Amino acid sequence: MPLDSHAQDRVYQRCALAISEAGQARESLFLARLALLLFQEVGDEQRCLQALDLALADLPTPSLSASARTDEPG
Repeated sequence: MPLDSHAQDRVYQRCALAISEAGQARESLFLARLALLLFQEVGDEQRCLQALDLALADLPTPSLSASARTDEPG
């Protein structure tokens, strides 16, 4: 069942905070681990592969503000 817009906002915010907590050096590892845990919950290989393709499609270029990010929270 899809998340409503309020739940999406809350999950997005927590995800962004968790990525910041992981730090730039471990960001990719964190995201891969998170994806694997969520794929386990989905339990359908084809849906997981489709989600990967959709996430990669039209991936935007990071904004200038993203390059100024630091590993320090806050």
